[in-house]
Amino acid sequence: MAANLEGSLPPVAAVMRAWLDRRLSDAAIDWFGDALAQVRGADDLRPLMLAFSLAPRRVGREPVHLTPAEVEVATAARPGWQPRGLRTDTVARLVLLLALPPQRLLPALERLFAAADLNETIALYRGLPLYPDPTALRARAEEGLRSNIKPVFEAVALNNPYPAEQLGDNAWNHMVLKAIFIGSRLADIVGLDGRCTPTLARMLCDYARERRAAGRPVSPELWRCVGPCGDGEAVALLAHVLAAGDPREQAAAALALAASPRAEAARCLAEFPDARLWIERGIATWERIADAVSWSSPSPPDGAPQG
Repeated sequence: MAANLEGSLPPVAAVMRAWLDRRLSDAAIDWFGDALAQVRGADDLRPLMLAFSLAPRRVGREPVHLTPAEVEVATAARPGWQPRGLRTDTVARLVLLLALPPQRLLPALERLFAAADLNETIALYRGLPLYPDPTALRARAEEGLRSNIKPVFEAVALNNPYPAEQLGDNAWNHMVLKAIFIGSRLADIVGLDGRCTPTLARMLCDYARERRAAGRPVSPELWRCVGPCGDGEAVALLAHVLAAGDPREQAAAALALAASPRAEAARCLAEFPDARLWIERGIATWERIADAVSWSSPSPPDGAPQG
């Protein structure tokens, strides 16, 4: 078996290496240890390119179901990181990359992106919050967000603190709008509530009006970014949804109005005691709305009494 390299790995890479050691077979662990040693000891990128390509065959593509304790250690190593939905080959590829000295990582990423298949591209983007010198990767992140391939877009946009930390307002706003358009879960966008702005609220309201005028549905999650920063017209739009939407839309409108600092929003919400009760009892939440939990109108669900 190759020598233990955890002591020479960056903390977040050591955390991920430990995940693999708990889940892989002895043969896979031996291969991975040897590959790490070769990547760290090489003067060129050939061992990395080879190991990166071989990872699925050698360590498998099994989902990595992390324990709460493992998630806690991960977020301590990298605050804001949400390592959901990872596979063993993705984890192995990221550890291999992070094993490189920082000055060699950016050239390696450029080489790998140029030749990557779909799963390799997703792995490279999942690593965005983990690489050193994050500002150097903004253009690459924005390229991923322009992708027409939903899993590539979501590798950048979802469960990833990088966009909230690094993207400018224009790129951020268009990322949120695209997530709505293609049906991605806004609840999985890290830092979403902290980057709601009047500009984003106006963009989303315009989009909602266009969809409604065309007779098309609007994701109830959209209103999450409207309530805190929406103007009087936005509040009026939310009031219409609260009065005339389906139960799930009503719950979203109620949450958005509750987040609004405008007096007319509070007055509007006061006219719907059932909706206020949903919020007070924790029945209506953005997570439940994202999960498409249905509400039975006019009574709150789960046996909650009416207001």
